Amino acid sequence: MKNLLLFLILLSALSCTSKQKDSAEAIHVLFIGNSLTYFHDMPQTVQKMLNETNPNIKIEQSTFPGLPLRSHLTDIITARTENGISTRKKEEGEKTATELKIAEKKWDIVILQTGTVSVLIPENREFRTNKAISEIKKLVSNPNCKFILFNTWPSKNEYPEQYCYASRSIDPSIEKEKCCSPVLESLEHEITEINKAYDWLAKENDLIKSNHSSKVFKVRTSFPEIELYEDDIHPNTNGAFLNACIFYQMLTDKKASDVVYNGDIDSKTAKLLKEIADEIP
Repeated sequence: MKNLLLFLILLSALSCTSKQKDSAEAIHVLFIGNSLTYFHDMPQTVQKMLNETNPNIKIEQSTFPGLPLRSHLTDIITARTENGISTRKKEEGEKTATELKIAEKKWDIVILQTGTVSVLIPENREFRTNKAISEIKKLVSNPNCKFILFNTWPSKNEYPEQYCYASRSIDPSIEKEKCCSPVLESLEHEITEINKAYDWLAKENDLIKSNHSSKVFKVRTSFPEIELYEDDIHPNTNGAFLNACIFYQMLTDKKASDVVYNGDIDSKTAKLLKEIADEIP
């Protein structure tokens, strides 16, 4: 009886050890996007926050300036500077930098980001962004991979505003000369249209959608003294930190406000941005 009891205790201990080991296994996360993602080292900020609580979550990225999701699958980068890249269309048998990065690991989570304007124009959203997301999903080898759609924010605009692309740059089957977004009458209207566009993409592709645009709207309308933009569209250090806090909360289901790390911003601003990121929705 004594030996049986010792055996059961040992078995229980081994089971607990095995569960702890499993929970500590690396979770591989890949960001795919452009400068809206990488400005001010946002993915690295997420990693520094994770290092406090979930160091087994490992962040990597395939991010290039000005590159929409579609071009991650079609363009070979021939040169890169701090602010730009030169590309050419890939030839048969070639793989892009992002295709090679996707093939490196059995990714557990892939976060997809493209330019905001590209999703506001319905034809571009359908013919290019939607197809690119579908193709990227097929390249990921892990059948259990979770995909997150980075719901980006509006530019700093004077309203009314409308964005247009030449139709031939979207798809040759489109007969009209240009394709345009709705006429955007206000910041609130633009946020609504952005969220509708991302909702459609998320539903079409079974994606988890972030809520970055709504959080940016909250800061811009309730705390205008906190600047989130470096220029008309890119995040500054505050904006990048807010983005990181939102992703930390999504990846861990924990509150960003419980993390000590404040990045390169003052503690008062960091505290407020963490609290906004924690708010649901």
